[in-house]
Amino acid sequence: MNIRRITLAIFMIGSVLAPLAAEDKPALNLTLDEAIAQALKNNLDIAVETFNPELATDQLLKARETFLPQFDLSFGNNHSESPSYWWLQGEGTSVDKYRNYSAAVAQLIPTGGSLSLSLQSYRSETNQSFQLINPRFGTTLAVNFSQPLLKDFGLKIARRQILAAEKNLEIADVQLRGTMMETIYLVQEAYWSLVYAVDSLQVTRQSLELGRDLLAKNRKEVEFGQLAPIEILNAEAAVAQREADLIQAEALITRSREVLKSILNLPAAGVVPEAILEPVDRPGIQGITPDLDEALKKAAENRPDLQALQKTIDNKALNLTVAKNQLLPSLNLEFSYSSPGISGDRIKYLNDDPFTGIIVGKEPGSAGNSLRDAVKFLYNNWNVGLSLSFPLGNALTRADVAYAQTDLAQNQVRLKNLQQQVSLDVSDAVRTVETNAKRIEAYRLARELAEKSLDAEQKKLAVGMSTNYFVLDFQDRLANAKSVELKAKIDYILSVERLEKATGMSLVKRGIR
Repeated sequence: MNIRRITLAIFMIGSVLAPLAAEDKPALNLTLDEAIAQALKNNLDIAVETFNPELATDQLLKARETFLPQFDLSFGNNHSESPSYWWLQGEGTSVDKYRNYSAAVAQLIPTGGSLSLSLQSYRSETNQSFQLINPRFGTTLAVNFSQPLLKDFGLKIARRQILAAEKNLEIADVQLRGTMMETIYLVQEAYWSLVYAVDSLQVTRQSLELGRDLLAKNRKEVEFGQLAPIEILNAEAAVAQREADLIQAEALITRSREVLKSILNLPAAGVVPEAILEPVDRPGIQGITPDLDEALKKAAENRPDLQALQKTIDNKALNLTVAKNQLLPSLNLEFSYSSPGISGDRIKYLNDDPFTGIIVGKEPGSAGNSLRDAVKFLYNNWNVGLSLSFPLGNALTRADVAYAQTDLAQNQVRLKNLQQQVSLDVSDAVRTVETNAKRIEAYRLARELAEKSLDAEQKKLAVGMSTNYFVLDFQDRLANAKSVELKAKIDYILSVERLEKATGMSLVKRGIR
């Protein structure tokens, strides 16, 4: 008896000191919506996943650079001297000066070809004899066009890197949405688990108070000789058990708070680690009648995992198209057009005979004159041609096609498997919502009956028609009925949220983008 009383005293002291310790810590009252917003802002899983769309965007920008125009500039200056080795050179040392510069714009086109426009100029000067134009200026305006007609031809083939990068960006976005939906559900699960733990603690405390009241009543009756001392044992044992249940319920609250804190990543929001989370919302039942066909339709349209796999299949199909294209021979169309212009100082010799070596005058020219002649298209030069080439063996290319076909087929089977799994998830979610709605009503009736039974048993005890054992038993039944009814409400709310997750509607219903 002394050991039991000491144990009871320890339990009572613990139950008194725990609230006092909690009062010293700051409280953080959170609604469910505030908790979800906090998680979407600071959750580490979401923070990690957020980088993927950014990385995919960078890859897309890099792929698009392929079709940006390319501008090239070049300049060269050459000076060469050499001893003369025959009499026509006219000088003991032959000096040649050559300077060239060019500008070009090149552009890949979506059909797989290339187009370029270039302007090339030069200045040539020498001290050798018998020159007609010295220094000489030359300018050439040229257009070049090349187009594959078989291998590497087509919009998809030429833009394959861009198309793949776009799909990868869409996949990253979808996966981020999936992570957000998963986080929202985890927040709801942790939040309502905390609500259940807090409310269960209240039920346990109420049950403990009923036991203590009965124990106090029994002690007075024993004191006045109305009850045998042995009758107190049942009440003392029940109170000790409920004290232990109270400590366990408080431990469950602590654990539930830690789980929710971890998901919300509260330190990132500047919340002190010692803050005590207090859930504001309480389970409210909104009766819904889920339609299985409508739920399956929504899941097919909104499930992130289905969307991600479908976009992956699109990429695999593109890989197969490219691999098949590489089996074709190379047939290229080449076209070029150029317009040259030449100018410079025209040397006049005596009697128009350069062999006299006697210079009687010059007609000045300039680089501008050569450019003017080039843009006037005074001299037309063009070339059109076809080139055909094909390998004598293409075992490796055929292996690439076979791999791409197998890879595509494998992912198509994965999609069918995932569709079946999604259908099963949605069906289970709809069925669970319907079942939990019925459980709530059944447990509500059970709790009301437990209340009425306890009231009746207490009245019987008051007139001596019952015993402490039966009253304590009905108190336990009522506490269990309240706890089970509360659990049924929480289960129903979570089953509705699980249905939203299964159909991919978690973000849509909350207007989260």
